[in-house]
Amino acid sequence: MLERIFEYTYLQHAVLACLFSSIVCGIIGVVIIEKKLIMMSGGIAHTAYGGVGLGYLLNIEPIIGAFIFALASALGIGSIKRRGGPKTDVIIGLLWSFGMACGVFFIGLRKGYAPDIDSYLFGNILSVSTTDIYLMLALSAVIIIVITAFFPYWKAYLFDEEFAAVKGINTVLLEYMLLVLISMAVVVLIRSVGIILVMALLTAPAATASLFTKKLKNRMVYAVILSLLFTVSGLFISYYLNIQSGATIVFVSVVIYFTSYVIRESFQKHKGCRNITNKLA
Repeated sequence: MLERIFEYTYLQHAVLACLFSSIVCGIIGVVIIEKKLIMMSGGIAHTAYGGVGLGYLLNIEPIIGAFIFALASALGIGSIKRRGGPKTDVIIGLLWSFGMACGVFFIGLRKGYAPDIDSYLFGNILSVSTTDIYLMLALSAVIIIVITAFFPYWKAYLFDEEFAAVKGINTVLLEYMLLVLISMAVVVLIRSVGIILVMALLTAPAATASLFTKKLKNRMVYAVILSLLFTVSGLFISYYLNIQSGATIVFVSVVIYFTSYVIRESFQKHKGCRNITNKLA
């Protein structure tokens, strides 16, 4: 496959998609885990399916429709949460179902067959187009710039939101910015692993990185590297075995996370037993 990367455009696009997805997972995934927004991210991702269906119905790029729906749902959830409306998990559950229903409804209204619809649900990194690559590049660049430019504020916001507000940091603005970034991350990942599997790729690399370091910056760097390892490994395996790429990437991610967790726990237990033995001696 290595020699074919330089020969076939679709493989070049797939590798670039792995890179951009890894950057997004490493940065946003750590923030999502730290703020306990995993279910919200899943709700935003599933709501995006309504935009995919609308894109097919209106004959526009489905990924653009997905971003519009994802952004609208993220800002809507944030606004309701801030105003003290219904419980956030209720809203997420309703939007989760509503977005999927809208997608099915819009696709049903479209004349003819939507040939690429499964790739938005389960991902197909080998079908990433040039337009997808440019969009992923733009969104990844925005995420990097926003996180890097305001990193000290993000660090304070994640450590203690109330303390950050007391220190004069606009936590409301940061929260809405985070929701927008999550929407962007979801759109980047849809073409790689699909709407159904977005949550796993957003959380697995960041969760694995947290097993090895607690520093925010290091966790993001480690998560990017791990995510690149997961996506490229999944891409190679799916290519050679001729199986679904999104599911393979997620499978690799989850297996490596649990393997790392077991190894770390075994090491910690062994280290603890050794310390007790040394004290008794």
